[in-house]
Amino acid sequence: MANLRCATSETHLVKTGFAIVLKGCSWDPLLKLRIGSIVTSTIINQILQHLSKSGCSSFISWNFFKWVELNTDYKHSLQSSWTMIHILTKHRHFKTAHQLLEKIALRDFLSSPTVLNSLATISDDQDVNSHVLSWLVIFYANSKMNHDAIQVFEHMRVHGLKPHLPACTVLLNSLVKMRLTDTVWKFYKKMVKIGIVPNLHIYNVLIHACCKSLDVEKAEELLSEMEFKCVSPDHFTYNTLISLYCKRGMHYEALCIQDRMNKSGILPDIITYNSLIHGYCKQGRMREAIRMFKEIKGITPNHVTYTTLIDGYCRVNSYNEAMCLREEMEAKGLFPGTVTYNTILRKLCEEGRIKDANKLLNEMSGKKVVPDNITCNTLINAYCKIGDMKSALKVRGTMLSAGLKPDSFTYKALIHGFCRTQDLENAKEFVYLMINDGFSPNYCTYSWLVDLYCNQNNEEMLVKLPDEFYQKGIIVDISVYRALIRRLCKKERVGYAQRLYDIMVCKGISGDSVVYTSLSYAYLKTGDTHTGLKIFDEMFKKRLMITHKIHKSFTASYASDKGILGIFWNLAVERGLISRSTLKQIHRAEDNA
Repeated sequence: MANLRCATSETHLVKTGFAIVLKGCSWDPLLKLRIGSIVTSTIINQILQHLSKSGCSSFISWNFFKWVELNTDYKHSLQSSWTMIHILTKHRHFKTAHQLLEKIALRDFLSSPTVLNSLATISDDQDVNSHVLSWLVIFYANSKMNHDAIQVFEHMRVHGLKPHLPACTVLLNSLVKMRLTDTVWKFYKKMVKIGIVPNLHIYNVLIHACCKSLDVEKAEELLSEMEFKCVSPDHFTYNTLISLYCKRGMHYEALCIQDRMNKSGILPDIITYNSLIHGYCKQGRMREAIRMFKEIKGITPNHVTYTTLIDGYCRVNSYNEAMCLREEMEAKGLFPGTVTYNTILRKLCEEGRIKDANKLLNEMSGKKVVPDNITCNTLINAYCKIGDMKSALKVRGTMLSAGLKPDSFTYKALIHGFCRTQDLENAKEFVYLMINDGFSPNYCTYSWLVDLYCNQNNEEMLVKLPDEFYQKGIIVDISVYRALIRRLCKKERVGYAQRLYDIMVCKGISGDSVVYTSLSYAYLKTGDTHTGLKIFDEMFKKRLMITHKIHKSFTASYASDKGILGIFWNLAVERGLISRSTLKQIHRAEDNA
């Protein structure tokens, strides 16, 4: 009875509120009904729905929505905002609707299936629902919230709503930028399945995905599909295909696309020529690159064109030709930027011409060309290679003063430099700094440290290195132990590798396939076949397998041990540690080699 009375009271409030709003003279009587306490967001939402159904002007609904918002005791619910968005969309006030949607998108977890399902009942207008949800897909995709965008798309698919083509294009493009290639194709298949017909923009995004993953076969399939569906390629299509072929070193095919481009009435632009020139330069074919450069007619070569050619000449040790091109570039009013200087700087550093490199750096400063991470890293690496750690640290200091942050390459170069100069304490200090800055040292980095400890006959201290990490507040996981054990095994210090393994197990960290494979091979190599096979048995119990990647890595690492290595792999196969599918991959790779 109480519930019925409450429902009747609510209905009365909705009707009263609707009448006051519709009257339009003054909405102040609503204040007497105490907005926010008696007149709740649910009632406001119902008033908005009544206004929409009565065919009222959207301006009345919008003005009322904004007026209610001014009351300090009231805050619009997700439902009332959603209703308003639908009213605005229905009356084609897209800009205002879009702005309101963006305002609530992050605040109210709109991508949640529960929330979306609760909102689905607010409007039964399929066209409006498709419009609003397509905008939501675009908003999330542009905000790099791909998971949320896909959830909204899935909601639309399940409820029989067709996303608009721009929404599909933006989401696909966002997935391509994040290099989520598998997700791109899964999403595209679902699009086609619900009846979305791809247009030129969709095809361009898909071909761009092929370019990122270097998938020539798939790109050619898409081009054939475009022809079959009478979708004409544009500049972007042709340029992306040319870029893909050039990246794969397929210059003939790239030139065929250029020819096809000309025949279709689309003239090559500077992007076309830059891709073709880059393809030749990458392979050191400077004669063809310059011939292509001279073919450019009616288009002005840009910074990218000249920098690509300069880089090409530097790579084939034609420094003088590179400098001639730089002069030509400046004569045409194209002054070298950071990328061009970095190209020349790299060549000077490779040749050990540090004085000339510093002169170039001073020139950059004089011309107000701002160095970047690559500039500083190139110099740091050059100093580290010649053991001048004082100068390397000075460049790092300049880098920090300029507001540049050291990256993984910076730390690796410095650690390698300190290891080369036998400076163990500084090498370790920069490993700590690297980890604290959020970068993970790789196998090579730890290998340099292991080599340094071993060269100093200091293996006992190396075994204690993980404890030093703990004392510095650094979490030591399997990746650290794996790298140290693997390198010690390579250095034939299997006793110390075993001790590190025992410490790791005591700390509750389980070994992986790389750790067990490294230890087993090291024991086998020292003639302790019994222990090596015992480790294989432990692997089998733990269901740890030797993958194609591990096989490839170990075969390369122990290339000089062909006889022992062959016996080792045969033993692994006998123990069931290499699956049939992995064996097939291994044999296929050996046949192709």
